Amino acid sequence: MSIVRLWKKGAPFFLLFGLLVIWELALKVLKIEPWLLPAPSAIMKEGMASFQSLSEHVVSTVQLSIIGFLIGSLIGFLIASLLHLFPRAKDAVYPLLILSQNIPIIVLAPLLVIWFGFGMLPKLIVIMLVCFFPVAVSSMDGFRQIPYELKHYFRMMGASKGQLFWKLELPHSLPYIFSGLKISATYSVMGAVISEWLGAKSGVGVYMTLASSSFRTDRVFVSIFIIMTLSLLFFAVITIAERYFVAWKRKEDKSDEAAH
Repeated sequence: MSIVRLWKKGAPFFLLFGLLVIWELALKVLKIEPWLLPAPSAIMKEGMASFQSLSEHVVSTVQLSIIGFLIGSLIGFLIASLLHLFPRAKDAVYPLLILSQNIPIIVLAPLLVIWFGFGMLPKLIVIMLVCFFPVAVSSMDGFRQIPYELKHYFRMMGASKGQLFWKLELPHSLPYIFSGLKISATYSVMGAVISEWLGAKSGVGVYMTLASSSFRTDRVFVSIFIIMTLSLLFFAVITIAERYFVAWKRKEDKSDEAAH
C-alpha cells in the first residue's frame, strides 16, 4: 500500500491522534486542573478502570437505540411512502412533520413521563421523534428523483401504481433512504441518552448524570467518547448495508466514470 493511499484511508485517525496529543500537551503546559478538564490519558485510564460497571450501561443504551431506531425509521419510511402515493395529503401533513422537529426534546421529555410513566414507552417515543424525520424527508426526496422517462416507460408497459412503486421508485430511491438512515442511526444514540435522563435505571445517560452530579469530569468525558463511538459504529453498519443493497448504484457510478 502506497503512502498516499495509506494517508487517504487513515487521515481521520491521524488527525484525531494529533488532536489528542495537542490536548495532552496543552494541559501540562497550561497546568489546568484535572477536575476542570482531564487529560486524554486520564480519561482512557478511567474508562478501562470502569469497564466492568460501564458494560451494563452501554448494553442498555445500545438496546434502546436499536429498538427506537428501527421503529422510528420504519415510521418515517411509511409516512414518506403514504405521502408519495397520496400526494393530496402531502400539502397538509408535510408542514406538521417540520413542526414536529421544532419541539425541544428536553421540554417534551417531562411531559412524556407525565403521560406514559417511567417505562420504556416514553424513551422510545423520544428516539422515534429524532429518527423518523431524516428517513421521511430523504425518502420523499428519493421518490421525487425518479426520471420521468422511466416512469413513462413503466406506464406504457401497463404497470399499476403499486408495481411502479415497488419495481421502480423504491429501488431507485434506496440511496436517498440510506442517507436518511445514516443520519437517524447517529441521532438514535443521542436520543437514547436524552431519554435515559427521564429516570432510567441504567444506560450511558444515567452514568453521565451520576458522573456530572459528583463532579467526575473524567467519567463525563468517558461517556462522551462512548456516545461518539456508538454513533460511528451505527453509521458504519448502515454504510455496510448500503453497499450490499445498493450495489447497482456503485456499478452505475463506475461505468459513468469510465465513460468520461
